[in-house]
Amino acid sequence: MKYGFWLPIFGGWLRNVEDEKMPPTFDYAKKVIQSAEDWGYDTTLIAELYLNDIKGTEADSIEAWSTAAALAAVTNKIEIMTAVRPVYHNPAVTAKMAANIDHISNGRFTLNVVSGWWAEEAKQYGGAFTEHDERYERTEEFLEILKGLWTEETFSYDGKFYQIENTKLSPKPVQRPNPILYAGGESEKGKQVITSHCDAYVLHGHTVEEAEVKIADMKERRKAAGREPLQSIGMAAYVVCRDTEEEALEEVKRITTVGDLSGYAGFKDFTSMSELEQQVKLQDYSVSNRGLRPNLVGTPEQIAKQIIEFEKVGVDLLLLQCSPQLEELERFSKQVMPKVEELRAELTNI
Repeated sequence: MKYGFWLPIFGGWLRNVEDEKMPPTFDYAKKVIQSAEDWGYDTTLIAELYLNDIKGTEADSIEAWSTAAALAAVTNKIEIMTAVRPVYHNPAVTAKMAANIDHISNGRFTLNVVSGWWAEEAKQYGGAFTEHDERYERTEEFLEILKGLWTEETFSYDGKFYQIENTKLSPKPVQRPNPILYAGGESEKGKQVITSHCDAYVLHGHTVEEAEVKIADMKERRKAAGREPLQSIGMAAYVVCRDTEEEALEEVKRITTVGDLSGYAGFKDFTSMSELEQQVKLQDYSVSNRGLRPNLVGTPEQIAKQIIEFEKVGVDLLLLQCSPQLEELERFSKQVMPKVEELRAELTNI
């Protein structure tokens, strides 16, 4: 199992807790990623939203791509996975920017491709927000242009959404043939795009049983399409690690008690615009990305056992959220990661 975390660009992950002691500033993000690199984390995921979906649209949030470039220059080995939403980006310029950040990081820059779901944000920031399937059609063209520019000396494209002519991109990315393209998606159209164009799969928080079904389905789709196996299968998860199970469950109760609804501005768009497979309840939404669904809640040993179960069904990357992030990432690295290794060794010797 590889361990990653969502970079704290929103001031936290809890919609019902006002101050999580993790300010949405570059200085805090830098401290978190440099510390996490020392603690053995493999990846950070930087979400791309121009409005704060967690703390409310009036709250501060950090822009993803400029943050990624800055962090690439002050880290040494951690993968920097940054979200990109085609409705806000020119694909040729994006390909150039991504190649440059890949050089800054010496081959550690990857992309999480997101087709977008928040109509209100698109109105405010001029995003080309169209119907669901058309957003994915745009994403397909976007990815074809990225790959074409990253791999061919001169590339032209004449599509429904984008047209470029005799475009040259130099230098190419450090990673060949391209930086890893991660993506998630629960609609049929989303799965088709992942099957045909992406390298790795990212799930929202799921139970072990739900994850097993989705992973098996995606593997079968890739095989049927003649595509190589996925390079990685990641999943979002919120961690509540405490000395006792009772303490952990009390924390879950605290963070899921819905009070002020200012952090729920995007709830209606998220649940109505995304064609989700599982119904999302307001309590699920109180923690970002359905993070409590994987049930990484309890003592270090309980959490480690649950991680082993996810490994068995094919999850090989956990993208963690926790609060306050710096303290909880350290706790997880020192208490849970070693316990997973112990349990895995015990299972191997049985």
